[in-house]
Amino acid sequence: MGKTIVSFIKNWILVIAMATGAAAYLIYHQIPALHPAGPVLERICLTLQPLLLFAMLFLSFCKIEPHQLKPHRWQFILLGIQTLMFLLFAVLVYLRPEGDLWRIPLEAAMLVLICPTANACAVVTGKLGGDMAGVVTYTVLINLLVAVAMPAVIPFIHPIEGLPFNLAFNHILVKVFPLLILPCLCAWLIRYVFPRLHRRILHHVGLSFYLWAFCLSLAILMCTRSIVHSPAPGATLGILAAVALLVCIFNFGTGRLVGSFFKCTVSAGQALGQKNTILVIWMAYTFMDPVSSVVGGFYSIWQNIFNSWQLSRKNQ
Repeated sequence: MGKTIVSFIKNWILVIAMATGAAAYLIYHQIPALHPAGPVLERICLTLQPLLLFAMLFLSFCKIEPHQLKPHRWQFILLGIQTLMFLLFAVLVYLRPEGDLWRIPLEAAMLVLICPTANACAVVTGKLGGDMAGVVTYTVLINLLVAVAMPAVIPFIHPIEGLPFNLAFNHILVKVFPLLILPCLCAWLIRYVFPRLHRRILHHVGLSFYLWAFCLSLAILMCTRSIVHSPAPGATLGILAAVALLVCIFNFGTGRLVGSFFKCTVSAGQALGQKNTILVIWMAYTFMDPVSSVVGGFYSIWQNIFNSWQLSRKNQ
């Protein structure tokens, strides 16, 4: 019975985490007696999210051996595609005035296009018969790219009042760089300097699965808060769902197309298509219009539907 429950939770963890996060905020919203605690709860959520993301990435990188990281041509092609698409949509957002109907969907597309590869991507790639080491290498490379690209572009789209570009760049870099790069550096430092501690950590890397679920719940909670208090029309949510679907199709399709030229269709498709959607939600809520964070939840649904279909075909 216990194994059945655990298996059910693992199979439906996405739905459970998203439903829990949405329900938690809606319950809070419907009970006025809880409202005075709102500012404190918000600060707790905003503090926990980056800490949980850091811990999740750290545990994932503890499993990666540096000698596995061998760059290939397809990885640099995909990095170029992500960069060009990100800059294209950044320009489109910049050209749209504040309050424009299409500004939020364009922001959402921009974020999903540049978003790093998901931590669980290597596992799914392995089950599909792809190159796990290649996906891990791409994950490290795209994290490096995003750590520089986001601080360089966001100040143009959402200027921080009273801060010139160089200070705004540093302000965002301080938030993004530690979240994306330090987990990898810390994991490898412990691997070589404290090998006994590293071996002990390896016994608990499965904890990242539960951290991911809890972090997803917090992300969806903040998304729900944005939706409830947003002045944006209901049609905006439908547009964001469509944007997430179109970008998901583009990412998986383009990745598989590029990979087909290098005999790594599965690996390239997963590397470009399977996103760290929790990071999308965090970046949107922290640096952009909070409404655009909803795209992360929608993208998570679409990519998991596609991955489930791929795994089903593989099993058959």
